[in-house]
Amino acid sequence: MALPINIEDLLNKQKVESNRIEFKKGWNPISIYHSICAFANDIDNIGGGYILIGVEESAGVAVRPVKGIPIEQLDKIQREIVNFNNLIDPFYSPRLSVEEVDGVHILVVWVPSGYNRPYAVPKDITAKHKQYSFYIRYGTSSIEAKGERLDDLRELANRVPFDDRGNSAIHLTDISTTLLRDYLVTISSRLATEDIAGNLMGVLDQMNLLDGPTENRMLKNVAAMMFCDQPARFFPVSQVEIVTFPDGRETNPNNLVEAPVIKGPVPYMIRETLNYLRTNVIKEQIIKPKDDERSMRFFNYPYQALEEAVVNALYHRNYQLREPVEITIEPERITILSHAGPDRSISLKAIKEARILRSRRYRNRRLGEFLKELELTEGRATGIPTIQEELRKNGSGKAVIETDEDRTYFLIDIPCHPYWHQDVEKESLNDMVELNILSARQKQIIQLIQDAPHVSQAEMAKKLNVSRQTVYRDIAYLSSIEMIAREGSKKKGYWIIADLQ
Repeated sequence: MALPINIEDLLNKQKVESNRIEFKKGWNPISIYHSICAFANDIDNIGGGYILIGVEESAGVAVRPVKGIPIEQLDKIQREIVNFNNLIDPFYSPRLSVEEVDGVHILVVWVPSGYNRPYAVPKDITAKHKQYSFYIRYGTSSIEAKGERLDDLRELANRVPFDDRGNSAIHLTDISTTLLRDYLVTISSRLATEDIAGNLMGVLDQMNLLDGPTENRMLKNVAAMMFCDQPARFFPVSQVEIVTFPDGRETNPNNLVEAPVIKGPVPYMIRETLNYLRTNVIKEQIIKPKDDERSMRFFNYPYQALEEAVVNALYHRNYQLREPVEITIEPERITILSHAGPDRSISLKAIKEARILRSRRYRNRRLGEFLKELELTEGRATGIPTIQEELRKNGSGKAVIETDEDRTYFLIDIPCHPYWHQDVEKESLNDMVELNILSARQKQIIQLIQDAPHVSQAEMAKKLNVSRQTVYRDIAYLSSIEMIAREGSKKKGYWIIADLQ
């Protein structure tokens, strides 16, 4: 069978987390079956993993050119795998693919998350007398599950995420072969060369998008989420609604502009939503300080922050709920609301801090895999940190996250850049301060200058515990509106402040 992923992405550990990939120099059935068992158990609900046999590693990186497997050994190894699969309890069969890399052949063992977990295998699968154990992934290793970890594994039995379940209401005729082929071509999968229209069931089976026994195969929900023109037929109200309040929702709730509702497969909804925001919302502003040849450039909202927030909303939403993703645009913020809320494995403290939300269980793990392949998401719990970092680099405030105790919703507020609505024609610093338009940090910079006119930008950054780039932005803005000025050279000069009278 062909892999539904590009082999080079696996070798380079791109688009798939490194803890889901193992390199094996040669055929070692004992350790390999520990990993097969661990990936099938998938205690963290990350989607199983891949074992590349014939690939040596050094410090976690594949050694190139790869060593490969002699062609005469490939059939023997595959026959042994078929026999060893019968020793997994309950029965489990990983998917195999022979791939040609660097002029040699390797064997890729694709191990999707199993439906009948927990699984156990013999500690030594080659031994005459078998002693069975459960294995799980711990970081990049496969370890025996004991104590609380074994209890956790047993608790996950039959808890298959919604996107990975079969759905008898979805039929082959609901799948767009055009969308499917476009996806396979985009990710450079060898399946793109298959006769997709003539062998749709076979291609979907190779992509692990079918569920149920041979006599009653069902398409999985994720197949419709990705490759159906109208997935809302199966997941009602799967759509994005965008509303703009030019004066603010509280100030003038009757003045609003509703964008056309966005519906379709998940990648389409993501792209169309981002296209709307990029075209109609995101703007750039340039401030030219009088005493500096460099211009200060910033956006009302950095695109990358909105991209992460939109992808997160559609990746992690509960597709069983009849609730849209709602985006509200106001003068001071963009709010993105999705249902349901973050998993309970994420603490309320982590949510309140809005830094990194590391979940042990992903609501839509298979959907996440497809989005990673399309480079629409990184996974690895990097969404919120990326949003905060992009806002920081843009000179914006931090995003704020909100949910309730029952975790029924996830709301993120992304603030507009603090300079965006400032009137640069104000006559005096006193006006700015009284109107509370200057940020707290800008006021601190002014105070530092008042106390020590010769203070350098590096010293300001150290005292304020911010980056020099952040101080540079504030200095550039204050200079552009004639709140401060520089007298003399950069090294020996000093700052002066506008008359407050």
